[in-house]
Amino acid sequence: MFAVAGLVIGAFLGAWRAKRRGGDRRDMFQYAASHAILFALIGLFLTLIIHRALV
Repeated sequence: MFAVAGLVIGAFLGAWRAKRRGGDRRDMFQYAASHAILFALIGLFLTLIIHRALV
């Protein structure tokens, strides 16, 4: 659940960051993809940590 939320939030955050820095669509896509991967991995590890702590 956290991984999917991280994916979506990361994509929006990356696109917004690239647009704020004056990037075109390709820059926005690249930033969105890299941020989405990073935030999804953080969400995945967060899910695993919570699951292990509760079981």
